[in-house]
Amino acid sequence: MVMTYSDAQLAQACKLGTSTLFEASGVSTSAVDSAIRTVWPGASVAGPAYPLECSPGDNLSIHIAMEKVPRGSVLVISTGGFVAGYWGEVLTVAAEAAGVAGLVIDGGVRDIAALTARRFPVFTRGICMRGTIKASAPSVGQPISFAGTPVAAGDLVVADDDGVLVIPAARVEHTLAQGQARADKEAKMMEALTHGKSTLELMDLTSWRQA
Repeated sequence: MVMTYSDAQLAQACKLGTSTLFEASGVSTSAVDSAIRTVWPGASVAGPAYPLECSPGDNLSIHIAMEKVPRGSVLVISTGGFVAGYWGEVLTVAAEAAGVAGLVIDGGVRDIAALTARRFPVFTRGICMRGTIKASAPSVGQPISFAGTPVAAGDLVVADDDGVLVIPAARVEHTLAQGQARADKEAKMMEALTHGKSTLELMDLTSWRQA
């Protein structure tokens, strides 16, 4: 069963951002390969993962997923790192109609101008005009290894300009709480910096000062 998260939790996750939440998660594998980046600057998304796997150069699994994916989900698509145009404007329109919140794919996408204009959050390994066939569907909705990061349906995906994070469902509440505490602490530190304190002082690193 796919986990659901409240609007408040999703908004908090986006506000805290991937860097803060990664530090708070305590899960080293939760950070996705840094080569997977946003298509357009400023994109951000948070939602339950819906994982699927495509064969290299074949996007049939994506079309099948469009009939199964719960609204509000983030599609997490493994292609084994094979870069091709698995996704473009047509699938973006289909995803919007299905209530999909965003896309994370270790393959490639195309129709970048249209994706940017529609402001659909897409995070990808590459951009490629070459299309795909539709012949096989290795898995849809089942747990996957996404470039080394375990992903199961219902894990919380958070993605922004800093990268992509997958938080195991069982650790979401703890991570959000720890992330908020970290953000509050950093806000106080930045306030102190504006009043003349140094990072050496605030981080108790004064022993490194030169005599």
